[in-house]
Amino acid sequence: MIRLALLGDPVSHSRSPAMHTVALSHHGLDGVYEARRVDGPGFSLAIAEVAKGALTGVNVTMPHKSRAYASSEVVSADAAIAGSVNTLMVRHGKLMGISTDIPAIRACWRRAGLPTGDVLVLGSGGAAAAALVAVAPMMSGNIGISARNPGAAALLLKSVGLAGTVVPWGETFPGAIINATPLGMSAEQLPPAVDASSTGLFDMTYGDQPTPAVLSAAERGIPFVSGIDMLVQQAALSFEWWTGLPAPREKMRTSTGL
Repeated sequence: MIRLALLGDPVSHSRSPAMHTVALSHHGLDGVYEARRVDGPGFSLAIAEVAKGALTGVNVTMPHKSRAYASSEVVSADAAIAGSVNTLMVRHGKLMGISTDIPAIRACWRRAGLPTGDVLVLGSGGAAAAALVAVAPMMSGNIGISARNPGAAALLLKSVGLAGTVVPWGETFPGAIINATPLGMSAEQLPPAVDASSTGLFDMTYGDQPTPAVLSAAERGIPFVSGIDMLVQQAALSFEWWTGLPAPREKMRTSTGL
């Protein structure tokens, strides 16, 4: 039996169980996918379940992506640069971690036709690291990062090996914006000056309704990617890695109800 789980905090809003249940059923696989709200010690216990085979694999969301990287015995090349892992399973006897966020961001970015000049990443955690690694090869202009803790933002740039600019939190930035923070999950708005000056939006966050940032982008007529777009793509890549089978993307998206 295939046993899969999402590890994070919060997870009650997650559509991942619905998506993966549909994907398993589509292929007639005997399996379950559950969402687990875990703290640090709970995360370690779940990873031990993967290592001993009690769990086939796990997805990891905020705030544990850096912890997932540290727990992996082997990591993919992109995940190694980002220092961020969101998907794990045992491969060839070792606990392997990859980031499906990185290829998902690239695929969604190209499909939406987001601009490839200047880009500002909001956040300084594992999601922000994956975003930086994903878009850096595609951008021709300045790469900025903004966080409430500017020291953490500067450290993240250094850790992923990028020469970028730390932009004060809330300051205007005329370029594409990647929201790699939880802002919007509960209908919070991005800083007004950032929202108003953006030329494209990639929102990694989602809630029960479209986030204020997505609604603003749609109203202004700028290209955007929603958190659900991102969620479906990275989930599909996770499913394909775990099972070796093609993910039914349209069915997975429909299952989110969003």
